[in-house]
Amino acid sequence: MPNRSDVPNNSFLYANQSHFETLLYSVYYAPRGRPRLYVLAGQLASRYLTPSDLLIGIIGAEGAGKSTLIKGLFPGLELTNDDDGVNLRPTPIYDFHSEDFFAAHTFHLDIRYELAFKQQFEIVEAIQRALEDGRRVVIEHFDLIYGALGFNAQIIFGLGEEVIVARPTVFGPTPSSIKSVVEKTTKYRKMAHSAEDITSHILATDYNYTRRVLHSDVKHGFVIKFPEEPQIDLDELEGKVRAIIASNVPIGGCGKDRIRIGDWEMYCTGTRTHVKSSGEIEDFRLLKKYMFDPIWKEYMLVGMVGKKYRSGIEDMVYFDEQG
Repeated sequence: MPNRSDVPNNSFLYANQSHFETLLYSVYYAPRGRPRLYVLAGQLASRYLTPSDLLIGIIGAEGAGKSTLIKGLFPGLELTNDDDGVNLRPTPIYDFHSEDFFAAHTFHLDIRYELAFKQQFEIVEAIQRALEDGRRVVIEHFDLIYGALGFNAQIIFGLGEEVIVARPTVFGPTPSSIKSVVEKTTKYRKMAHSAEDITSHILATDYNYTRRVLHSDVKHGFVIKFPEEPQIDLDELEGKVRAIIASNVPIGGCGKDRIRIGDWEMYCTGTRTHVKSSGEIEDFRLLKKYMFDPIWKEYMLVGMVGKKYRSGIEDMVYFDEQG
């Protein structure tokens, strides 16, 4: 981080200094599928983003849903590289000049993509030029440019099994510490999503359960809600799901909002947030009773994957005197 004496008074780094933010980090379940992630992103934008937040960092593994999160945080922002393809025109930030009356006020950069075509110093210069003119820059894979940039983002969104929202200070968290957490947890999100879709398919095909169900989230798992208690044997259902997992069938997208699991297809709005084959799902089990929500009057089928682990979220904001 630059010394304060070296920073011009009109620098974007002085933004928000009339209020010292006390947020360390917030953690939310990262829902699966575009609609639910859009809703969460809109809520996060209203709770945490301010007009003076110019440098926004986005961190997450491939297929975690970063592009969806960004579109929800900044509706209408044109992404230079996302799940729907590559923007063929040059990334606008490199052509930015403060004299251009029609220049954008918000830019998006996918650093992993940009590093294939630009030198690191060119990317840094473009970011700094836009920031010093008061433009907002949303940087995907922010951890890859942080060292060369020399200062942290004003707010960082990390996407793994949870969505982590952090406002870094000189004491952290650093992009690398957030990355280490989300990289550990993303695999569980993908396993849970694949197990959820397999379970949903069996409910429809083997039990003819076509009535409206709602999906929710739980740590290392999924929740399928019913308006009334299903008359389905949970041991039997678990056995059928485990049989598909054991057969190690391939899983992958097969068109817009379509996922193929083995030899059958189904609707899915998060086709990239899956394991590549069912055999990658670890320790699948169902809770052997339907949980009842007395407030919403719903019965919940709970599925779990993986084992309990320590992700290191608390370590993100621990200041190491030896560091």
